[in-house]
Amino acid sequence: MNEKLKEKIQESLSSVLPITVIVLILSISLVPMEIGTLALFLTGAVLLIVGMGFFQLGAEMAMTPLGQSVGGRLIKSKKIILIILVSFFMGAIITIAEPDLQVLANQVASVPNQVLIWTVAVGVGIFLVVAVLRIIFRISLPMMLLVFYILLFLLSFFSPDSFTAVAFDSGGVTTGPMTVPFIMALGVGFSAARSDREGASDSFGLVALCSIGPIMMVLLLGIFYNPEEAVYTATEIADIATTQDVVKQFILAVPEYSKEVVVSILPVGGVFLLFQVFTRIFHKRQVLRMVVGFVYTIVGLILFLTGVNVGFAPVGSLLGSGLGESVFKWSLIPIGIIIGYYIVKAEPAVQVLNKQVEDLTGGTISHKMMNSALSLGVACAVALSMVRVLTGINIYWIIIPGYIIAIIMSRFVSPVFVGIAFDSGGVASGPMTSTFLLPLAMGACTAVGGNVVTDAFGVVALVAMAPLLAIQIMGLIYMHKSKAVSQVAEEFSEDTVVEIEEDFE
Repeated sequence: MNEKLKEKIQESLSSVLPITVIVLILSISLVPMEIGTLALFLTGAVLLIVGMGFFQLGAEMAMTPLGQSVGGRLIKSKKIILIILVSFFMGAIITIAEPDLQVLANQVASVPNQVLIWTVAVGVGIFLVVAVLRIIFRISLPMMLLVFYILLFLLSFFSPDSFTAVAFDSGGVTTGPMTVPFIMALGVGFSAARSDREGASDSFGLVALCSIGPIMMVLLLGIFYNPEEAVYTATEIADIATTQDVVKQFILAVPEYSKEVVVSILPVGGVFLLFQVFTRIFHKRQVLRMVVGFVYTIVGLILFLTGVNVGFAPVGSLLGSGLGESVFKWSLIPIGIIIGYYIVKAEPAVQVLNKQVEDLTGGTISHKMMNSALSLGVACAVALSMVRVLTGINIYWIIIPGYIIAIIMSRFVSPVFVGIAFDSGGVASGPMTSTFLLPLAMGACTAVGGNVVTDAFGVVALVAMAPLLAIQIMGLIYMHKSKAVSQVAEEFSEDTVVEIEEDFE
């Protein structure tokens, strides 16, 4: 267990370290920071790394087996009403506990945290039901994506501009480290219980559809909810004189985030308890392991949220403000490219995805090729986000053409690659996007005098969109290579037949 925890913390370190190094370099060169501020940032980074390590191990120990078991039991029951009710409930309560969503809710000043969180949770619940019914009734994923994204864009024209970028961001942050393991495991449970040829490929696409739900519900919230205009100001960092002051800031914040985490996790623990009481599916040792997993999850979330909100995100906002106010404001674009490249490169969930694609294609699309494609895609997405911050370009000019191209490509790519591509959008927009990139964009936007709601929000959405294009391009390359190999094999086979016939004569 200790070795596994060590491995998870190392994975988190590889994700956070590039950002930390970039911040330190910028604090020396372009945006000088006080020693106390840097101490606050580094302490937050340490808590974030350790917290994510505990959290990821906890989710793996508790969420994954729970998701697989629930999925398998539900589809074996063959009771559609039960499947619908349980899928909705599980999708909603897992989403409430998602750390990335809580970070986003704290940054959307125009809507109360709980209103946004519950809106998103309902959206995930509804579309998890849709995703499950798709598997049961064998409905085409590309067709469903086409219909729902057309509906999304039509709906967005009736929603206020202040909700559009937030809505698309919510789709990216929802599918985070808490939600993805459970939803993917649920899909595996359903497909395993089906045990047919299409079952494995149908397990992809659950995350893709669950990402649509939050976007749709937040857009509807924008139509029917009339919030008061919120003023976004640059984050103020407490005066830090000594190391004691640093420790004090984090200790004071722990009770608040502990309460939030316990309230979020308790419903999930309740579901686990009820499921075990009625099914007795887990033996004593498994139950103990999952209980330990829930404890790890709670500890990890507390450390994560405390580190992010007290030390990590505020410095991201401060850095953005400093760059936005300087004569080097256009340096935000190359800095965004570097951050985007390394964020996705170091994301543990992305590495899992890349290995999955390599295995699926038999090595035709290598792990290295996938890494390069995703890194370049996300780097471009972050660069476009910084251009939006500096110029105020409407997100529609980027996101509508991007999704149109992605949906058109889905008609020519293998359904498996379509599922992986749209699933990976949620995977790529990991914890670093909502905890650092978004505050950076908000700080820069405030400094240049832009509209934070319309210009800064949307960075998560663009990062989530990049893999849709990158992975489908990889899918087209795979199809081309497969055809070339097949043609060579056929030609070789024909030549062999001729030679055998000649020898026989």
